[in-house]
Amino acid sequence: MSNAVIHYEKDAPLTALQGKTIAVIGYGSQGHAHSLNLRDSGLKVVVAELKGTDNYQLALKHKFKPTTAPQVVKVADLIIVTCPDEIQAPIYQKEIAPNLKPGQTLGFCHGFNIHFKYIDPPDDVNVIMIAPKGPGHLVRSEYEKGGGVPCLVAVHQDATGTAKPIALAWAHGIGGARAGILETTFKEETETDLFGEQVVLCGGLTALIKAGFQTLVHAGYQPEVAYFECLHEVKLIVDLMYQGGLSYMRYSISNTAEFGDLTRGPRIITDATRKEMKKILDEICSGRFAQEWMHEVKTGKKNFNALYQLDHDSLIEQVGRKLRKMMPWIDQKEVP
Repeated sequence: MSNAVIHYEKDAPLTALQGKTIAVIGYGSQGHAHSLNLRDSGLKVVVAELKGTDNYQLALKHKFKPTTAPQVVKVADLIIVTCPDEIQAPIYQKEIAPNLKPGQTLGFCHGFNIHFKYIDPPDDVNVIMIAPKGPGHLVRSEYEKGGGVPCLVAVHQDATGTAKPIALAWAHGIGGARAGILETTFKEETETDLFGEQVVLCGGLTALIKAGFQTLVHAGYQPEVAYFECLHEVKLIVDLMYQGGLSYMRYSISNTAEFGDLTRGPRIITDATRKEMKKILDEICSGRFAQEWMHEVKTGKKNFNALYQLDHDSLIEQVGRKLRKMMPWIDQKEVP
């Protein structure tokens, strides 16, 4: 077992932020959740968002008065940057950095730009991170239910001697202290987050789902049956894991399914797969992935867009859209 340090509400008083002004830059997935939760926790929040955008209109709907990044930076004690990784550096350089004052605190929800040095703050400001382990809509919905999403906390730079209490108060304000705030570093959070996304949660899972679906369809089975077996039921299994880990999932499924799990799973994740996982981790830690992603953005995201469209138009997505229309209780979300 590790010596992990986990904080809860009693360890993370809101006092470090009471009477202070918190600026949230970006009103997207994380931005809207942090803004609303912090405000509902009794803290003062101002929002920066581009005028005329959907997120700007959403902020207005939520009773904020969104303005520009320079304006909120000038009045804020804590500045939380929630805009996408790929646009944070230019926003920081053009709109945040020229307006920073000694003693302010810069907050991030992911360590990408600090760890890979796309953003290099001055020595006289605090640099902290609260990284919720869930998307923004879950951060908001769990808070509204009286719960919270676990968070990671890290202090990259403590100019004032109060960086950690500020970070813990921020996590408390969004509900994270209800579930637990685990201490980490910008390096560990960035590298493990990217690895988890690429190898398991997004890249690995979607590739496995698509490969299973294609194997069944190519063998002559109905695409609808393949969809149910290889995509739809993933939620059922993951929910069991979420509740009680691998053991509870295996306890809940049939003995036949469990035997297949224990004996066939290792034939899918082989030594060759693990070798490729290690290669991906090396690409992340060396900064190669970050460089590749930033180059992709600078050159117009042509490869990114082509790969996205290929999956968007694939058979599994076409079949899924048709079947989900027959299940209105799913609260179907379709991307055009």
